[in-house]
Amino acid sequence: MCLSKAYIEKDGHKQFLMTDIASVKIDGPKLVLRTLFGEKREFTGSIMEIDFTANTLRLQIAGDNIPLFKNC
Repeated sequence: MCLSKAYIEKDGHKQFLMTDIASVKIDGPKLVLRTLFGEKREFTGSIMEIDFTANTLRLQIAGDNIPLFKNC
């Protein structure tokens, strides 16, 4: 099964955010990411790139308080 991983751009570098992303919802300025296991994270930000062949999302997140997942 090919689920996506999300990364954020921070200080010009790609930083891992979360894995096993099954859905992304855009709700005004918010991004709502849900994993296959039902975990949900909401962020204020925008999608910079979606790469379907690599199953990755590159996000720009507003603010510095970003709860990061461990890279499994």
